[in-house]
Amino acid sequence: MNKTAIFYGSSTGNTESVAKQIAKLLNADVFDVADNPVEELKNYDNLIFGASTWGIGDLQDDWDNYISELENTDLSGKVCAIFGLGDGASYADSFVDGIGTIYKAIENKGCKIAGFVETTGYDYEASTAEIDGKFVGLPLDEDNESNLTNDRIDKWVEQLKAEFK
Repeated sequence: MNKTAIFYGSSTGNTESVAKQIAKLLNADVFDVADNPVEELKNYDNLIFGASTWGIGDLQDDWDNYISELENTDLSGKVCAIFGLGDGASYADSFVDGIGTIYKAIENKGCKIAGFVETTGYDYEASTAEIDGKFVGLPLDEDNESNLTNDRIDKWVEQLKAEFK
């Protein structure tokens, strides 16, 4: 597998913790989008983006500037994956919408998107991260289903190992 990097934004530390857990399993480098590491994107073949969803579908604040940088970056030849944290009980109508926002930013940038996840087993009403019965990345719910997080990450990482270059 070629070089992999994770780019995340985190307000409470949960997304950062997940990013580091995934990085350890994939031997990946980790960057906080608050530091605007857009130049680092070109140095990696496999890119993972991570964010939490706040309020009613809002992307985590550190992504405010970085998402536009990402939208203006050529990702041709790269393989990208997305993970996100959300609250499927309190915000059931916008569960992990941050994943959907990032997906829309990269879907036409020349990259292959990996890591789609079946919606079965998740408790929520609606999500912009769902397309044709699958999430466009790994959804995690630390507020209500933290007991499932480690298994979901392990399964997703194994999937990525097969889908990454």
